[in-house]
Amino acid sequence: MQLDWIRHGEVPGNRERRYVGSTEEPLTPEGIRAARALHPVQPEMVFVSPRLRCRQTAEILYPGLEPVVIREFAECDFGAFEYRNYRELTGNPDYQAWIDSGGRIAFPGGEDRAQFQERCLAGFRRAVKILTEHGLSHAAMVVHGGTIMAVMDRLSCPHRDYYEWQCGNLACFMTMYENGNLYWQKQGSTPKADDTVGK
Repeated sequence: MQLDWIRHGEVPGNRERRYVGSTEEPLTPEGIRAARALHPVQPEMVFVSPRLRCRQTAEILYPGLEPVVIREFAECDFGAFEYRNYRELTGNPDYQAWIDSGGRIAFPGGEDRAQFQERCLAGFRRAVKILTEHGLSHAAMVVHGGTIMAVMDRLSCPHRDYYEWQCGNLACFMTMYENGNLYWQKQGSTPKADDTVGK
């Protein structure tokens, strides 16, 4: 089963390096232009986070497909850090504690990494079940950088740790899902029509 993991296009908060979780922002004009400049191969099904930025990106990249919303693919709940950046949080003892933990403890009033990963994995399993029930073998996942990090840290083969999966807007990881693992074979921009997994 081929799964293309694509991070959404740029939103204003990305430019300011904010923790954009539940905040609903549309793509920037530059983000729209960048997405429109791509001509990706068409999968059989597209799964998206419920957030506007992911739905908008999917509509641009795959205009002929109705996205299937997977609510568990929503970005991490950043709690009290929502829509703030490191400059605004510098000196905050809760922020320092989160940094000192390697990003593992819960955001104040939000999720910890383990909770976030379990939620994303539950959504992933649901998406795979839908694909299997429909007899499909190629899908795109238009989600958040955090969602990609959460799933790939657990299932990637060869394995990379959580923060090694950080990626820019519209970045793509082309993977094959087999025997409970995501074998990633191509990393780069959103796949073009002439790309094949393994190239």
